Amino acid sequence: MTNKILTRKDIDKAHLYWYLGGENSNSYERLQALAFCNAMAGGLKKIYADDEEGYREALTRHLEFFNTEMTIGSIIPGIVLALEERKVVEGDVDPDVITSLKLGLMGPIAGIGDSLIWGTIKAILLALAASFGLEGNPVGIIFAALYSILIFGVGRMLCRLGYNLGTNAVNKLLKSGIMNRIITSASVLGLFMMGALSASYVSLKTKISFVMSASGAEIVIQNVLDQILPGILPLGAIFGIIYFFRKKGQNYVVLVFSIIAISLLGSFLGVF
Repeated sequence: MTNKILTRKDIDKAHLYWYLGGENSNSYERLQALAFCNAMAGGLKKIYADDEEGYREALTRHLEFFNTEMTIGSIIPGIVLALEERKVVEGDVDPDVITSLKLGLMGPIAGIGDSLIWGTIKAILLALAASFGLEGNPVGIIFAALYSILIFGVGRMLCRLGYNLGTNAVNKLLKSGIMNRIITSASVLGLFMMGALSASYVSLKTKISFVMSASGAEIVIQNVLDQILPGILPLGAIFGIIYFFRKKGQNYVVLVFSIIAISLLGSFLGVF
């Protein structure tokens, strides 16, 4: 399509509105629909400049239920604007196709975004920020700010990509295997980082000891455990928390109070 109506500025404006408002208007009925429609409104107004009825129909079309992860999901506003523009310029795009494509993409894109952005990148950067903050190091602020800067930059790039490539953007991301490689690499890095942070900040030792009746030698359980595997008790605590999450879900309140109760009881009995 050579006769483009929208400029890069229009696409960037749509992404900015999506970035700022994507999670601010959620409702049980339509979730992110209002924010998505608001992000589209400026571009649609320019596309349907002389067609007031077409503009109203487009706004109504994009007020339907919508929900996805916001960063990787930024590719969807770009694709939708490209299709709406093509619908007006070339007239070979059915409105139902736009709606179906948008709704069809939101699930798979959300799965990628939740795994990559929320499950990996956010966890790593904010864990680093927290670790530096606990030490009183101001570098932690940089890692905290880096997360917001990163997701904004990635979202803007994907929104532009979605507009420039249209429906081909999906094939480029999903079928090329690029996203799968990124997710795998980020997941491996995340495992290393979580393991390092766990080893550094989880401290657990036992005070249990006993005296051998025959020789009178004192056996300190912690020394024995350290000879078997240094840090085995913190490792066991981490695996216990993971097991709790798998069995009981992400019930953080119960987990925190359980850890406090076990710590107090163990300290009272002289175990820890």
